[in-house]
Formats: sequence, C-alpha cells, structure tokens
Amino acid sequence: MSIQGSDDQPQSSSQTATKAYGSTRNIPACPGEDVQSNSPHGALPVPPIDKIHVDSHGRLHRGLSARQVQMIAIAGTIGTGLFLGTGRSLAQGGPASMLICYGIVAFVVYVTLLLLGEMATQYPVAGSFNAYATRFFSPSYGFALSWNYWFNDAVSVASDLTAAQLVLQYWTTWNPWVISVVFWVFLVLINATHVKAYGELEYWLSSLKVATILVFIIVGILVNVGVNSSHTYIGTHNWHIPGAPFVGGFGGFARVFVTASFAYGGTESLGITAGETKNPSRNMPRVVKFVFWRILLFYILSILLIGLNVPWDYPNLSNKETTTSPFTIVFQEAGSTVAASFMNTVILTSVLSAGNHALFAGTRVLYGLSVVEPRAQAPRIFSRTTASGVPLPALLATSSISALCFGSSFIGSGVLWGWLQNIVGVSNQIAWLSIGIASWRFRKAWIKQGRPLHEIKFRAAWTWPWGPPFVVLTVTALIIIQGWSSIFPIFSAVDFVSFYVEIPVMVVMYIVWMLTRRPTCVPTSSGNACDSIDEGTPLIRTQGQRIRWWHSDMVDVRTVDLFKDEYEEEAVEGADDEERERRLRSRAGLAWRLYYWII
Repeated sequence: MSIQGSDDQPQSSSQTATKAYGSTRNIPACPGEDVQSNSPHGALPVPPIDKIHVDSHGRLHRGLSARQVQMIAIAGTIGTGLFLGTGRSLAQGGPASMLICYGIVAFVVYVTLLLLGEMATQYPVAGSFNAYATRFFSPSYGFALSWNYWFNDAVSVASDLTAAQLVLQYWTTWNPWVISVVFWVFLVLINATHVKAYGELEYWLSSLKVATILVFIIVGILVNVGVNSSHTYIGTHNWHIPGAPFVGGFGGFARVFVTASFAYGGTESLGITAGETKNPSRNMPRVVKFVFWRILLFYILSILLIGLNVPWDYPNLSNKETTTSPFTIVFQEAGSTVAASFMNTVILTSVLSAGNHALFAGTRVLYGLSVVEPRAQAPRIFSRTTASGVPLPALLATSSISALCFGSSFIGSGVLWGWLQNIVGVSNQIAWLSIGIASWRFRKAWIKQGRPLHEIKFRAAWTWPWGPPFVVLTVTALIIIQGWSSIFPIFSAVDFVSFYVEIPVMVVMYIVWMLTRRPTCVPTSSGNACDSIDEGTPLIRTQGQRIRWWHSDMVDVRTVDLFKDEYEEEAVEGADDEERERRLRSRAGLAWRLYYWII
C-alpha cells in the first residue's frame, strides 16, 4: 500500500507567503523582491479532491452516494446519545425536562443544518464549517475551531468505546475493556480500506438502527397501554411519581441540554461528507431537507415513550459504574428477556456505527487541516493518502485518542462516559455556534457584494434574515446555563471543567494563531507603518522593522471572493439528475418517489 503526499509540486516561500488570503498588491517578502498575489481575499482552503472514480494519490475520492450520505447523517445522530444517553438525561432531569430540552435542541439543530446546507451546497469542500469560518469570519478562529472539532471527533471515538463497555455489562462484567480493543481494531481496518467500505458499513448499520427504533416505538406504545409483564396500564403514571416530572429543579433541567447536544451531534458532519459526495449541488439539499425530519420523528417519539414507560429512579439507570439503556428496559417490561438481549445487541452495533462515523469525520478534519494553503494548520504528514484515497496518518492519529477509554478501569465506566459526553456535547454546541457565525457573514457578504439570491444553489428562504443570529444567541445561552448544576448548590470542579474546558482552550489557540500570523511594521518616509495584509501573512523581518503585537484578521465581507471554489456540475452528474426526473414523471412516479424517500 503506497502513500504519497498531497502536494503536486513544491512552492517557493515567497509564493507561499502571498497565496492564501491576500490582496493583489505587491508585497515585499524579502529585501528587493516583489511578489504579485493573484489569490482572492478569503480564498477557501480546499483539499485536493478528485471528481471522478479514478485512483489518484494524495487526494480524497468522491465515492459516497446519496443513499450512503443520508444514512451517514442518520448514523451520526442516532447512536449512543439516543440509545444510552437518554438514560442519563432521564435520571438527571426527569421525563418533562428531557422532552422539552431535546425538542428545543432539535429545532436549533434543524435551523443550523439549513444554514450549513446553503454553504455546503455552494462550496462543497472537505473541512466544511471549519473552512467556512476561516473564509467568512476569521482564519485564527477557523484554526481554533478546526482543532476543537477534530478533538471532538477523536473523543467521540473514545466515548463510543467506553459506551460499548457499559452495554456489555448487561451480560457480563468480565474485563469489559476487551470489547473496546476489538472494536478499535475493526474500526481502524474499515476506515483504512476505502471510503466506499465506510459508507456501505454505515448504510447497513444505520438501516438496522432505524428498523429497531420503529419496532421500539410500536413496543413502547403496547407496553404503555398494558401489554407488559405486570399487565397494568401505565399511561402518565411515571410523570407523577415523587421527584417527577422535573428532577433536580432548574439545575437538572439545564444539565439535560448538554446530553441532548451530545445526542444530536453529528448532523453538522453532513458538510464534511460534502467533499466526498457525488453531485453535491443536488444531493446535499436533498439530504438537508429530508434527513433531519426523520431523525426528529425518531427522537421525539422515542423520548416521549421512554419518559412514559421508564421511571426516572429506575435502579442503575445512571450511576458511577454503569448506565442502562431505556430501550432495553422497555423490552424487559414487555416480558421478553430474549427481546431485551436482542435490543442490547442492536445498541452495541449502534455504538460501533457511531464510533465509525466519528473516526471518519475526525480523520477528514485532520486531513483538511494539513492541506490548508499557504500555511498548513497541521503537520503535512497528515495530508498523505493511500492509493485508494484514505488519509492513513490522519486516521491513526485520530484513533490514538481512543486510549482515553481505558481510563474507565480506574474511575468507573459510568462516570468516565459522563465526562466524555459533556466534552463532546459542548464541542457540538461550539460547532453549531460557528456555523451560525459563518452563515451570518456569508449572507452579509452575498448581500454587500450585490449577488442575486437566486444564484445561491440552495436557499432556506424562511430563515432569512433571522436564522444565523437565532442560532448564535440560542447556542451561546445553552453553553452558559447548562453547567448550572456544577456550580449550584455545590461546586463540582471536575464537572465544571468537563462543561467549560473547551472554551479557554479555543481562546488560547485563537490568540496563539493570531500572534504567529501577525504582520510586520515597515518603516516609511513618514514613520513606522504596519503593512496591511488582512490575514497577517508573516514576512521576513529586516533591520529597522517592528512586529505589530496585535491585529484583527476578521475577513472583510466586501472583498471576500464569492465565486472562488463554487461547485460546477459535470455532464455525468447532470445525466443522473435527468434519469431521476424521468423516473418521477413516469407512470410509476409515485412508486419512485416512495423509493427515493426511503432509500
């Protein structure tokens, strides 16, 4: 298996210094040397991606079909957060808090997904919202965001492997770490072969999860009306037991927001798959429009039935050592231990699917960081890919963080999974916040530069103009209030850190990148004046020059190039659309519509 670099040819330092975000001015990179930069202001850092099915070293391959992309979106959100995290949410906040919080977060995420869909359809590149934050808001912020999201995906893999240990405790407590090792090896091997292997595995695992949820909804309704082991009508009884429906007061209510954010995390990775999706200008809007409604339907119905059928104080629902899936409990209440074991097996496969999804997304984010021009934001070794288009070094680096899951042997699987869940949930919220900021700036640039709205390939018209500020303000509020229980009534340092540690880390990374990219001050006839390179491209300092210690690299929406990197459809992709339209207009059009909706 050969591995080659992604750069087609080396560039000189002077070329590199002026390529990325610059202007068209002459910039003295070295004494006596003038360099002309022709790159547009705010050019998007686009990793090299081949557009056809040929082996191309150093490039990702567009090998994911619309069928696989839709299931990838479902796989990223219907996983441990729904099957296992709902048990923790129910124990901490009660049935009413869980239903309200998951509903609020669902609406926020849906609007966020629409905003991302606009940008991902217009500029379908690997890196997704990280690249959009860099292009439309601030390169320094984009740098901090990208590394934060990579860490989010890497920790998600560790979280899923820890969740596998919790699920396994339903059958045995013997060395649960063994299953983590087996799963880790399997995930790495799948992701090291080809993007098609990843996509096909996700498709079938997701299909199993969707079918299981549909069965659960039916079983949950039957259990509630009396088809259970005690042959009694449950109704809303569990909403009126002591402590319910709101457990833990405002602190318990606020705490559910982070577990809900953990559960819905993954929808934003739709943009990451855009770089490897066939015909993204057609497929991405279809995915955005239809997938989330299905997920919303599954979540809200499932959560309602869980709150009705499972009491919040159920033994071992969520504690230091273990967390029990409410899905398994409902099947137990139906009176079938065999069905409960089958449900637990499905949950174990969902853990595998969620880990597979997180490992794929984290690998692509790290790859995207390594190929940013002119100055990579990660070591160039992570840009190397195999002949089948797999960024193997980035894959190994991302999977290595999974060693965190083995800490469960010392502090307990339940408490470790809770901490990791908090970290990932907050990271998801930061991603949604950043999508809102990038969309706000993207729309402002579009209007400022006078481009007609009909040129936007996919536009969620009903979210104009309130969508971006709504997402920014709402998510900011969630991030602030959800750690309430870690401060009142008793301050818990460990819980507080798990809720807020990522915020100062992002601030530090933002400042460090800003300082390393600050411009120089060049003496002029009238005195010392700083050069005006907006993005702070570092120049070689000569005698008499000073370094400006602070500057703003916020992108100017009036000059950012809105034409650069727009996706252009190919003839073969147009033929696929024509075939689809022909089928929909045929006599069997209704059947084809049903087929496309399901598949």
